[in-house]
Amino acid sequence: MHTFDEDLFRKGLEKRKETLGAEYVEKSFENADDLTRGFQEAMTAWCWGFGWGDEAIEPKTRSMMNLAMLGALGKMHEWEIHCRGALNNGVKKEEIRAIVHVVAIYCGVPQAHECFRVARKVLDEAGL
Repeated sequence: MHTFDEDLFRKGLEKRKETLGAEYVEKSFENADDLTRGFQEAMTAWCWGFGWGDEAIEPKTRSMMNLAMLGALGKMHEWEIHCRGALNNGVKKEEIRAIVHVVAIYCGVPQAHECFRVARKVLDEAGL
């Protein structure tokens, strides 16, 4: 049973696919089960429909914000996913470097080191 606005879900699904790639998003839903499916649907509506669907902040800027916040929180699995999404949204290698420098200043060198390690992996995969 859906507990969210269906239009927000559709908008979120579009935004999520634009940033993370249709294959990744579709696989997330394919791998969802009775334990996680409701969360996938609600997160798509809320995070991607409500959050990313707000046109006041362009996707590139939002991706840069996400990298800074996820880096600060040390959520490296999500940081990797959003690093790929940031490239899809036009964030340049030099901008990723600058974001990680800010993470180092405010969150510490060990956390920045982790961000650089993951960024290198993502950038290598992208041929950058």
